[in-house]
Amino acid sequence: MRALWTPVYIALGSNLADPVRQVKQALSHLAQLAQTRLIMRSSLYQSRPMGPQGQPVFINAVAALLTQQSAQQLLSELQSVESAMGRQVTERWGPRIIDLDILMFGDVRSATDSLQLPHPGMLLRNFVMQPLAEIAPQLILSNGLTAAGVAKALGMDGLQRLPKDAAT
Repeated sequence: MRALWTPVYIALGSNLADPVRQVKQALSHLAQLAQTRLIMRSSLYQSRPMGPQGQPVFINAVAALLTQQSAQQLLSELQSVESAMGRQVTERWGPRIIDLDILMFGDVRSATDSLQLPHPGMLLRNFVMQPLAEIAPQLILSNGLTAAGVAKALGMDGLQRLPKDAAT
């Protein structure tokens, strides 16, 4: 019996070592994951840091995948990509080469130490919701609203969509 394909949304972010290049490289890694297909990716967005101020601005994006992996397997793969790209965790919400977060994994709800699904902070972050709404505007979120509706409510404060040629 063949495994089913599960739709997954991944948030990407970087603010070190040429963040545009880092996000593009991470997208390339996502396209090469086993039993996984990169279906869509958003534009790149520039955002103010959410955590400690005085760090460089972030470049953010969201990717849509289809995968036959479990949520835990995919999380492990994403952590391997982060490690291979040189991510070192120094402080919460601090500067980073790359950050890959599973936003939604089909309709899975999980609250383990290693993985919370849907991502608990996504509905509050315009740098996540704007790119998600760009690629999946009608996606129904855990609060019952669409991605487009939540993105509209959050607005674009501190967020700038980069020109399309920045994403290629």
